[in-house]
Amino acid sequence: MGQDGSAIIRGMKRAETDEYYKVLCENYPDWLDDYLPMKRLQAEKYISMTCGTAYSDMSGIDTFYSNYDHTIAVALMVWHFTHDKKQALAGLFHDIATPAFKHCVDYLNGDYLTQESTEALTTFFIKESKHTMSLLARDGIKVEEVDDCHRYPVLDNDTPKLSVDRLEYTLSGAMYSYGGLSFEDVKEIYEDIEVQRNEKGEPELGFKTKAIARKFVRLASKFSMMYRNGRNVYSLQFMADLLKRMCDDDLLSVKQLYELKESEVIEIIRSSKYASVFEKWARAKRVKTSKERPQGVYCVRQETKVRYIDPLCNGQRMSKICKISKRAIDKCLAYHLDDYVYLDFDF
Repeated sequence: MGQDGSAIIRGMKRAETDEYYKVLCENYPDWLDDYLPMKRLQAEKYISMTCGTAYSDMSGIDTFYSNYDHTIAVALMVWHFTHDKKQALAGLFHDIATPAFKHCVDYLNGDYLTQESTEALTTFFIKESKHTMSLLARDGIKVEEVDDCHRYPVLDNDTPKLSVDRLEYTLSGAMYSYGGLSFEDVKEIYEDIEVQRNEKGEPELGFKTKAIARKFVRLASKFSMMYRNGRNVYSLQFMADLLKRMCDDDLLSVKQLYELKESEVIEIIRSSKYASVFEKWARAKRVKTSKERPQGVYCVRQETKVRYIDPLCNGQRMSKICKISKRAIDKCLAYHLDDYVYLDFDF
């Protein structure tokens, strides 16, 4: 962040993403490029995977890993594991209904526990794209076969199973945003994963090597607590409430959150009466906590979505076969944010 609170976030270099994509799928599927010009996909280039939290000094994040980067990585992973074009396209489209600031809008919609409030628009955006519809017709694929990621358990499944979506944002987050893994670590983890069968006989990603699975569990559990810490929850709710105030005052619209880059929305905020509170949040280094509700300041205290992963290793849950993994998961699940979280301002 700069002295004025403006984020200095390094964009991903093409060479970095190409190297990462090569690990995820050695033989890039050329047909995927036909679908990339889709307008909604292109808009995802300007949406950060950090849900807006990176625009505050509190985050410590200096790399812009976009929702577009994530989406292509997910499609490549699905293709690598299944070689099924329908499933890979469902992966490519799984986040096209994501507006600026990503899950902040789920908080705005009051959906901070499931974070699925925007998914209903996926079908609309696919059908709205004549380019995409013509390609699907060419490939003999129906919209209903690619507009719901929940249809395919390798791509998306219920917590605490391991899916491609969870795997990708954990690996890329550890490498580009939050730290914790080197490129070689990511490669080691990814190459140890295969499609296995879980307790219900469903296909699910699983590890072949217990030690590598343990490394992943510890990382994912650490991230789960980080996603729910005071700094993160405060930033998500603050941005959601700020966007709601902007919309209520007709300074911004939800429609614009699908049309504008995050940087453009921030410029609108900085030109509004809410510029001061935004800058105070952007410049903050840490949040404060209190057992009692603090008076005269904007504060947050609430539950949030619990993201954790208990993956398979050779068909068995790591929590069942590894005491270290079970302790990491139990610690993760025991973590709760009970205090009020605040900064010294109100709005």
